[in-house]
Amino acid sequence: MTQSLWLFGSRLNIVADHTTTAGQYDLIEGYFPPGTQTPLHRHTRYSEQLYVLSGEFTVWAGENKAVLSAGESFLIPVGTPHVVAVLSDKPARGLVVAAPSGFARLIAAVGTLGEAETPDMALAERVSAEIGDEILGPPGTLPADLIDATDRTPQTIRDKYNIQNPAHSVYLGIGDQDW
Repeated sequence: MTQSLWLFGSRLNIVADHTTTAGQYDLIEGYFPPGTQTPLHRHTRYSEQLYVLSGEFTVWAGENKAVLSAGESFLIPVGTPHVVAVLSDKPARGLVVAAPSGFARLIAAVGTLGEAETPDMALAERVSAEIGDEILGPPGTLPADLIDATDRTPQTIRDKYNIQNPAHSVYLGIGDQDW
């Protein structure tokens, strides 16, 4: 059932989704060009497991930072603010397991057949809200930027960045594009 689409500068292949896994998980294979970096975001309804096939990913999740090479993986629990980036001058390939299923729905709805095509941002915002994805900051913002040294509660993060309505959120895996 592999479906290959471009989403914000990355080529993503939906290998398995809710239709083949009874909603238990999505399996996505992705190609990420050099310089690709997601904005700071979180998934409120599913965890994300990243497994590196080739190249190198840098992941900031909560207060943790990991640099992953081929054969390594990293689990991002539900609700964890995180950023995933390809900081080297070489592309990276990886597998993402989102459990339960949700992420593939965004890719299928918003992804484009051509790399240069522009996705429907209104649709991206709507689907992101429906699957529980929230943007917490623009590209370049890291999870540590959200955490005050004296108060590390999720409510403080929501108050500080006025995060109230996930309908205004969208998962963007942006390389050189403006946000």
